[in-house]
Amino acid sequence: MAGHNESRSSEKKSSNGMNDLPTFNSENMQSNMKIIYYSRTFLSIIGGVAAGILGFTGLKGFFFYFLLMAVTSLGLIAKAKFSIHSYFDSWNRVVLDGFLGGLMSFVLFWTFAYDIVHIF
Repeated sequence: MAGHNESRSSEKKSSNGMNDLPTFNSENMQSNMKIIYYSRTFLSIIGGVAAGILGFTGLKGFFFYFLLMAVTSLGLIAKAKFSIHSYFDSWNRVVLDGFLGGLMSFVLFWTFAYDIVHIF
């Protein structure tokens, strides 16, 4: 992950000695958001296949998805070394982005794997 400290932008001193807000490199932010989106999509597909093979139905499958996304968020936070504001502008970026898109992929592969293993 690319952070604002790795870019060539740095905190500037104002005339009264206070630090201004840190600036973010937009290319690094877009790269970080792509990593989050691809991670959630990939793990949603893998989780959907696992839920289908394990035979989860109804709310058990959706609970499995929410648990999977919580673990994914924790993994991404750990990857950022627990300093979210060095890599993202808010916590919502890590916790919520890609959540609904991942849900659609999860349901698709969940029903597909369940049908193949338990019905056919």
